[in-house]
Amino acid sequence: MSKSGSSALPAALLAAVAVALVASGLHPYDRLTWFLEVLPVLVAVPLLVATHRRFPLTPLAYWLVAIHSLVLILGGHYTYARVPLGFWIQDWFDFARNHYDRIGHLMQGFGPAIIARELLIRTSPLAPGKWLFTIVLFTILGISATYEFVEWAAALASEEASAAFLGTQGDPWDTQWDMFLAGCGAIAAQFVFGRLHDRQLAAVDPAVSDKVWPRV
Repeated sequence: MSKSGSSALPAALLAAVAVALVASGLHPYDRLTWFLEVLPVLVAVPLLVATHRRFPLTPLAYWLVAIHSLVLILGGHYTYARVPLGFWIQDWFDFARNHYDRIGHLMQGFGPAIIARELLIRTSPLAPGKWLFTIVLFTILGISATYEFVEWAAALASEEASAAFLGTQGDPWDTQWDMFLAGCGAIAAQFVFGRLHDRQLAAVDPAVSDKVWPRV
């Protein structure tokens, strides 16, 4: 793939995320909640831009990061409990609550799992297999648990903002659901995208071809 071709997709996705981020920041439901929800985007996107030339990721990884970013941005604008898509889903399936936050935590497993998988294959002796699958899964569960600690700290710091940021909607098992869905996302991402990811890894980083070639 040419250098210009390899840069076109990340540039297009970056532009889409940037436009959505700016739009979401115009009159959000709650400014503090918006900032807290989009903070991962504000951290991850500049990091990916800074490392793109020396450590470009696979197209799959960039797509999943962009989709996850859009989920966070939309949730930040409305707050998770008020996202219209969640109300539509609630009406379609007769749910008792707005489940948009569940989508967010499922994506918290999908995108980060592929990122973790990519980093481990490219920077460690690990190759596709049971050990890699398990380590990626528990890495994502650890990230999810850490995020729950952050939400807990935010709730202790500001009781007023905590309800919108946590989005529990009265569910006493919301934290457990969040971590469970992140784990489900990590499992699904590896099963669904594993072989595609291996092919893209071999194209982006020929040094790992010997690791992934039996599956490509």
